[in-house]
Amino acid sequence: MESKNASGNTISTHEDVSHQVISSYFIGPQAENLSYFKENIGIILEELQAARENYFKEDGKFIDEKMQQTPGFKCSMEKLKKAVRKASNILGKSSIPFWSPRYEAHMCTDMSMASLLGYFMTMLYNPNNVAIEASPLSTVAEIEVGEQLCELFGYNTDPDNLESQADRVARNLKFYPLSLQKAFKYGEDLHFLSSSFYVETCQGEYELFARLSTWELLNMKPPDILDLPDRLYQEHGISNDFLSGVMNKFTIQSSGKDVLESEFGITKPCQFMLANTRHYSWPKGAAICGVGSDNVVGIPVDYGARLDLDELEKRLRKNLDEKQAVFAVVAIIGSTEEGAVDSLSEILALRKQFQAEGLSFLVHADAAWGGYYCSMLPRDYHPGDVINLPTEMGDADGFVPDASLRAETQQDLYAMRFADSITVDPHKAGYIPYPAGGLCYRDGRMRFLVTWTSPYLSRGSVTSIGIYGVEGSKPGASAMSAWLSNKTIGLNQEGYGALLGEVTWTCTRLSAEWAALTDAGSPFMCVPFNMLPSEMGPYPTEEKVEAEKRRIRRDIVQKNNAQIVEADLGRPDEHKILKLMRELGSDLNINCFALNFRHADGRLNDDIEEANYLMQRVVETLSVDSPTDDPTKIPLYLTSTQFSDELYGKCKRNFMRRLGLEPSTQDLMVRNV
Repeated sequence: MESKNASGNTISTHEDVSHQVISSYFIGPQAENLSYFKENIGIILEELQAARENYFKEDGKFIDEKMQQTPGFKCSMEKLKKAVRKASNILGKSSIPFWSPRYEAHMCTDMSMASLLGYFMTMLYNPNNVAIEASPLSTVAEIEVGEQLCELFGYNTDPDNLESQADRVARNLKFYPLSLQKAFKYGEDLHFLSSSFYVETCQGEYELFARLSTWELLNMKPPDILDLPDRLYQEHGISNDFLSGVMNKFTIQSSGKDVLESEFGITKPCQFMLANTRHYSWPKGAAICGVGSDNVVGIPVDYGARLDLDELEKRLRKNLDEKQAVFAVVAIIGSTEEGAVDSLSEILALRKQFQAEGLSFLVHADAAWGGYYCSMLPRDYHPGDVINLPTEMGDADGFVPDASLRAETQQDLYAMRFADSITVDPHKAGYIPYPAGGLCYRDGRMRFLVTWTSPYLSRGSVTSIGIYGVEGSKPGASAMSAWLSNKTIGLNQEGYGALLGEVTWTCTRLSAEWAALTDAGSPFMCVPFNMLPSEMGPYPTEEKVEAEKRRIRRDIVQKNNAQIVEADLGRPDEHKILKLMRELGSDLNINCFALNFRHADGRLNDDIEEANYLMQRVVETLSVDSPTDDPTKIPLYLTSTQFSDELYGKCKRNFMRRLGLEPSTQDLMVRNV
């Protein structure tokens, strides 16, 4: 029996096994799966009752039936019931409908039932993951989530999942050799090793550690720094306990950054480098840990809002020439505004090049948004592999095909295994409640750089993970939420990979809608942020762009999923619609567009202020911007951002040109969906 579904397809959905499973993950836009959710809530409450009743039954009941029948008790319960009903009713009426496909605004989404159930069941026990004695199970769950994520990213050594402390780790690692060299000075405990302990510089030369210059100390390779304590033990019998006592007065945690910089004559502060489109938490974190927000150097972006590699190389060259050290270069794996993925593989290659010249730094992958997309890569994927288009993936992908990512994006996701550290937010593409964020290290010893119990580097078992970083008390419910969702859905191509494959397909269809929404005769103009293939090809013209938009309108917008897949059967790859769809939209699943209008005589408006006013009116209509707005009356949700000259440079200028706007220093208003 065929069924009509909300996307307009008429197809036997029960034949699509992948979509069957994905349909079970969420409560549903119309609460279609609420009965299953209630059933599981009932199980959780039954187990809660059993746990409480079975703990020393001989204690007897503290609240008996007679007490429950007293006027005061019944009045209080009725008051609670009314308050719960009222609060729930207000939440339902005033909350933004993140669960609906009509919500195409910020990165908020529906949450998986597994994650909600994991959070709810654990919240009832209120474990605090700061110490294992307060959270015996949820601490284990948090450690296992770290292992799940490290395996997802391709890390194989001592995996850990911690709070986002990447800036502090980079700072502490950079200054550790300086602190250690102080312990080699005359009169200090390790002076006897000053003429026998050799290390390798980042240029491959072996030198006495005690004689390394400040510049050489600041540019030791990360693995060589992490090896120092182990080498001291293996080669000279310096135990971790002894080294800890020696280093306590020298580390940056004890003396502070300013003291070390003064003693070693460092007049130019170390810097972080990342794209101008970076998240606001980077300068914020730099300010908190004493690096200073001014030392988070923004690198210009290209037309696709990705870090411009040529500009990065120029800046690194400048720092090398001027002897100004670099803490880390950050690759953004999915910018929150544009869904852009920086070329991590090229950044890693640049580091290797500069290390040979004497400049070394950490490479961090900020995959807060894009980390879970690694699940879309086949287990045996290697750069250069061709992942089949959806039409070649079998009968199970007929209803909502699983779209694959661009080849370049796949390669950069794969390259994450070579980054020194990775941040990931399960509360984004993992469909897990806030707060759920993590930091994974390629070398597990790096976590000891942010501990308050052992300020030295060593190996050892982990029982309480609250000792790492600045975070204190934290809810075990978040860890259990992520653990249960990862476990039941699966961090693999069949689980989250299939889910995000369908997401990618749907977002590609949306990008096609924006691309083909208007033509040369329309009273207004809709321009997607990501350029169409015809715009990036040789000798682009307006005629070529309009021809491609007609093809998108005819072969994608006006067809349902099944018709698109069927039409591609037998076509050569280079002529397939699915090949074109793969080239539309952003690197991940955020689509941006902007609007402009035509005057009554057909002329395109060229004033940015007028175009911004049009876009502002649209956003005001399709978003909540006042406490008096009724969220239930808004038929479609969009959000907006602004492109400034300072942050977007040539990227903004190119987008304005495509919109037909005259050059201007005024910010450009852009939609995010």
